[in-house]
Amino acid sequence: MTATLTSRPAAQRRLVGALDRADRGHRLGSLRQLGPNWFAAVMGTGIVATAAATLPLQFPGLRGVATLVWALAAAVLVALSVAWIVHWVRFPDAARDHRNHPVMSQFFGAPPMALLTVGGGALLLGSDVIGLPAAVAIDWVLWTVGTALGLLTAFAIPYRMFTRHRVATDAAFGGWLMPVVPPMVSAAMGALLVPHTPAGQLRLTMILLCVAMFGLSLIAALVTITMIWSRLVHHGTPQAGMVPTLWIVLGPLGQSVTAAGLLANAAPAALPDLYAKGFMVFSVIFGIVTWGFAMLWLALAVAITVKTFRAGELTFTLTWWGFTFPLGTCVTGSAVLYIHTGANLFAATAIALYVLLVAAWSAVAIRTVRGVLSGDLLRPATS
Repeated sequence: MTATLTSRPAAQRRLVGALDRADRGHRLGSLRQLGPNWFAAVMGTGIVATAAATLPLQFPGLRGVATLVWALAAAVLVALSVAWIVHWVRFPDAARDHRNHPVMSQFFGAPPMALLTVGGGALLLGSDVIGLPAAVAIDWVLWTVGTALGLLTAFAIPYRMFTRHRVATDAAFGGWLMPVVPPMVSAAMGALLVPHTPAGQLRLTMILLCVAMFGLSLIAALVTITMIWSRLVHHGTPQAGMVPTLWIVLGPLGQSVTAAGLLANAAPAALPDLYAKGFMVFSVIFGIVTWGFAMLWLALAVAITVKTFRAGELTFTLTWWGFTFPLGTCVTGSAVLYIHTGANLFAATAIALYVLLVAAWSAVAIRTVRGVLSGDLLRPATS
């Protein structure tokens, strides 16, 4: 009897310990499905904040709310970065599978863009809280790391597509833009850092590097967008789960307008007067032309999305984050065009698109939180 009484607490402790280890194993096991596409949540949240800072119409409290949203994006970035490191250490086979997968590998462009978005937000908004010197230092670190990773994805992912993947004629989709857009984000965010770069050769190198990345990303994006247009013409709209990726096309369009405008703003501090004026002229002409095509694509993307939704086929997946960041770049692009032209057309568009952006972000964020809490988003996809 005594032996039984004394062994029961020990047995209970062993059972509790076993259950605790099983629970930890289950939580770690759920990280197996964590892919680079999760960083799109940071991009989408960060652009809600930074776009608010550029809106032509500013009202009391907007900047404070935007700063809180930026802080949320930064916190999610830290959490995802830690989780992703654990994922790579604990499940290297799954990480390799993501790298070799013809679709998932495209989303390796999301982590560098997440870093760049949060870094830019530190300069635009975070400086109100942490001070300008700290904000500049954080932005330099995130911009440097994000740019290095972005240039790597812009080379490595297309190279693997060219040499390893067998790509079907109807395979082109918006995700193909993800690896080549990060240098464009680097160009835009780097323009904000030009005034904080030491004058002389360093500042000249900085702005020229940003212009080169602008061209690198723009030409690669135009080639890819052409293939996506061809795919739609010859094979029709994609399956419902891929429809949100059509919105990704807005990313390089809106971001290129933003980058051109921000580089024009930075040019007087780094370039001779003649070239600085040339940048301003280029940014306006290029910006309006590209903005026009972006509005056409936005109308097409909305129409296809509504059609899919009305058919009852648009169920929630992480691809819904494609509704956010690309739309946000159209807000910032419209805002910079308003600053340079004074045309109310661009101011009204920026405000209207920002309202749409907040609505889209709210819907996607709520569903993402529910999916994480229920575990649905961390389970293997079923065919």
